[in-house]
Amino acid sequence: MSHCSHNATLFSQFSQVIILFLELKAQAESILKEAIRKVGFEIEDSELYFETSSHADLASRAAFRLASLYKQNPKELASRIVYAIEIPDGSYIGKANASGPYINFHAGRHYLNRTVAVVLEKKEKFGCGAPKDKILLEHTSANPNGPLHVGHIRNSIIGDTLVRILRCAGYDVEVQYYVNDMGRQIAVVSWACERFELDLSKKPDSAIAEVYIKANVELDKNPEYVKEIDALMEKVEAGDIETIESFDKAVSLAISGIKETLLRLNVVHDKFVNESRFLKSGAVHDIIEQIKATGRTKIDKGAVVVDLSDYGFEKTLVIQRSNGTSLYTTRDLAYHEWKASQADRIIDVLGADHKFISGQLKATLNAIGIKEPEVVIFEFVSLPEGSMSTRRGQFISADELFDRITEAAFEQVETRRPETSDEFKKQVAEMVGMGAVRYDIVRVSPEKSTVFNWKEALDFEKQGAPYIQYSHARACSILEKAKEEAVWNPSGKIDPLFLIEDSEIDLIKKIAMFDSIIDLAAREIKPHVLAIYARELADAFNQFYRFVPVIAAEGENVRAARLALVDCARIVLANSLDTLGIAAPESM
Repeated sequence: MSHCSHNATLFSQFSQVIILFLELKAQAESILKEAIRKVGFEIEDSELYFETSSHADLASRAAFRLASLYKQNPKELASRIVYAIEIPDGSYIGKANASGPYINFHAGRHYLNRTVAVVLEKKEKFGCGAPKDKILLEHTSANPNGPLHVGHIRNSIIGDTLVRILRCAGYDVEVQYYVNDMGRQIAVVSWACERFELDLSKKPDSAIAEVYIKANVELDKNPEYVKEIDALMEKVEAGDIETIESFDKAVSLAISGIKETLLRLNVVHDKFVNESRFLKSGAVHDIIEQIKATGRTKIDKGAVVVDLSDYGFEKTLVIQRSNGTSLYTTRDLAYHEWKASQADRIIDVLGADHKFISGQLKATLNAIGIKEPEVVIFEFVSLPEGSMSTRRGQFISADELFDRITEAAFEQVETRRPETSDEFKKQVAEMVGMGAVRYDIVRVSPEKSTVFNWKEALDFEKQGAPYIQYSHARACSILEKAKEEAVWNPSGKIDPLFLIEDSEIDLIKKIAMFDSIIDLAAREIKPHVLAIYARELADAFNQFYRFVPVIAAEGENVRAARLALVDCARIVLANSLDTLGIAAPESM
C-alpha cells in the first residue's frame, strides 16, 4: 500500500500539507503579475506560460503573449518587466532576469534550506497532497480463461501506478477488477471443465487455460458443438442455477490464480465485481429501457441497436441480441451506471483494442445523462518473441516471465554480492526483478506501444529500476557507515547553508520537485512522468556523490549537512519507488 494511501488519516487539515516547487511557482506567478501590472499591462493567469528550463528554475513566455496583445517587441518588454520586479522578503525566489524575450526566475537560499528541513520533517509523507475527491479506478479486468500474460500486465502496472500516484496526491481511490463471469469465453471454459479433466496440481489459472485451449481445438474441428456453447449462455441469462454455478466455479479458480500473479507484481484490488450481478439485479434490463426511452434505438435483424451517429459513430451499438440475451457492452453500461453512483470520478484503464467500443460506451452514457468515465487507453506491449493469444495457447504467462527475470536477477546479485546468503540473494532478486518489470513498462507513455526486453530492463548500468534501487541502497549504506563511524547523528542540528556546491544545489532542487511531479502525474493521469523523475533524481544523487566527499568531508558542519542531504535523497528515492510500486532495498 502506498505511503500516502490513507489520506484522511494523514491530514486533518490542509495547512499540514507542505508544498515546495508548486509554492515556488505560485510565488513566481504572483511576483510576475505584479511587475506586469506596474509596467501598465494586464494578462490572464493562464497566459503567464511558465515552464522549467535549463537556464533557470522557472521561465515565463509571458512577454511573447504581451507583445502580440500590445504590438511591442517581446525582448524589450521582458527587460522592462524584469526591471519592475520586486522580490518580497522570505520569498522562495532568489532573483529574476531576462534572457532575450524569456523572463527567468531562480530559487533563492530560503527555498533550498526549507526543502532540506521539510523533507527531514515529513519523511514518507513528503509530497502528499491534501484530501480530495473519491475516484473509482478499474484496471486489469482480464478474462478469467487463463493466466495473465505480458499483454495484461501493462494494464495492471499502469493502473496500479496511477492508483498510487492519485492516493499520494490526496484522492480517496477504490480499485476494482471487473470480472467477466458470463461471456462466450466463460461458456467455453465451463464447457471445457465438463469435457476435460482439470489438472489441479497446477496453478489454477494455468489449469483453466489448458482445458480452454483444448476446447477451442475441439470447437474448430466440430463446429456443431458451438450450439452447446450458445445454449449455456442462454441458460445463464435465464438464471439456470446449475449452469451459473458451473460458470462460477471455473471463474473462481481462474481468478484465484490471477490474484496470486498480481500480488507478486505488488498489485492489489479492493473489489472484484462480477458482471452477472447486473443481470441478476435487473440493472441490465433497466439500462436497456433507459436507452430505448431516448428514441435512439431501432431493430436491426431482430437485435436492438443504438444510433450514435450524432456522436460521430457511423456503426450502431448492439445492446440486445435477437434471442433476447444481453451483450458484454450492455452489462458494462449497467456496471458504469452503478460506478457513477459510487464516486466523484471514474477512471478505466483499457487496451487500444477497446478504443472504439469505449467511445461508444461513453456516448451512450452521455445520451442517458450518466457520468462518463475518464479512459486511459494504452497501446500494446510485446516481447521480442512476438504477440500473444490465449485462445491458441501462444503466450508467455506473466508467471513464466517473472520466474525468468527473477532467475536472471539472482545471477546478477550472485556476481555482485557473492559473500551474501542465498536468502539475501533471493530477496533482492525478487525486488530487482519485479522492479525491472514494473519500471520498464511504466516508463513508456501509455499511448506508445512498447517491446519489453527483460535483459535490458535488468541492466544495472542502464537507467532503469535496478539503477534507481541501487541509488537508494547506496544512500542507505552511506548513512549506515556514518553511524558505525559515529560521525552522524540523525537528530542533530544541521545547517543547510553549508550546501553550496553545484551538485548539492542541483540535488536539492530535484528533491523539491517531487510534489509538483505527483501533482502533474495525477492531473494528467500520466504515470510515466513519475518514472522519468525517479531516474533523474537517482542521477542527481549519483552526480552529487561523485563530486562531493560526504563522510570524508572537511569540517563537522559540512559533513553533517551533506549527510542530511543524503538522508533527504534516500527519503525521496524511497517515496518515488514506493509510489511506482517498486521495493526500495536498503542493501543490494
